[in-house]
Amino acid sequence: MSLPVVLIGPMGAGKTRIGSRLAREVGAPFVDTDQRIVERYGPIEEIFAREGEPYFRVIEREVVAEALREEAVVALGGGAVLDPDTQDDLATLPVVLLRVDEAAVAPRLAGGTRPLIADGGLDRWRGILAERLPIYEALADIDLDTSRRPVARIVAEITGRLGALA
Repeated sequence: MSLPVVLIGPMGAGKTRIGSRLAREVGAPFVDTDQRIVERYGPIEEIFAREGEPYFRVIEREVVAEALREEAVVALGGGAVLDPDTQDDLATLPVVLLRVDEAAVAPRLAGGTRPLIADGGLDRWRGILAERLPIYEALADIDLDTSRRPVARIVAEITGRLGALA
């Protein structure tokens, strides 16, 4: 399997959970770019509150560019694909879009600290998804719904389909 493999999709689609399981399955490191940002700069909601979204997007781009040079399974934050340089980087890599429907995502997001949906909740999530979906779809080599499927089955489908792409 060609690495890196990149997981994209909306908040709550399961990129971290599926990505860590996929990495174990293929014997590769797992990089969650949001987690890497937290390790280096502190909680994302605090970055948003202190510096604003434009600053967050700058540091996110730096972390994403670094991660995409690693031989790893890489999960990107939902908005990372908004950066044109990231879109260019992803054009040459295997990209898996993980989707989730509203009914499945609502409990996944409940009680969270995601700054972009702090005001507006599920309605805001819907709006963000509508804005980003065309980009997700344009970048994806594989497109999977995670709403009601076991993680093991999703990972098996990804590995099978990535093998077919090689």
